[in-house]
Amino acid sequence: QVQLEESGGGLVQAGGSLRLSCTASGGTFSRLAMGWFRQTPGQDREFVGAINWKGENIYQPDSLKDRFTISRENAKNTVYLQMNSLKPEDTAVYYCAADATPITIPTAPKYWGQGTRVTVSS
Repeated sequence: QVQLEESGGGLVQAGGSLRLSCTASGGTFSRLAMGWFRQTPGQDREFVGAINWKGENIYQPDSLKDRFTISRENAKNTVYLQMNSLKPEDTAVYYCAADATPITIPTAPKYWGQGTRVTVSS
């Protein structure tokens, strides 16, 4: 019922920044908790972070919280992932996720996007 579409991926040099977008349709966006994940070949999806209905970043991994920030713009049904000081190890397919409650986002969100590729070159 909720459809998510990511955009904004691409190639960036190490140390650069990139902002990913995820636009939702088919639901009431302001009532959704949103999250971001990333995945590299042969690996499980890694939780990047989440944002609640208040716009607060929650469950931020210590390894990423200083560089990655999530925000949302409810009027545009869009959530963003701002990535700064990018490293080659950040290279992955990044996925947007959503659910009605934030507590399920890190492990089992109900809705997923198709992903957008991010490549960080050294």
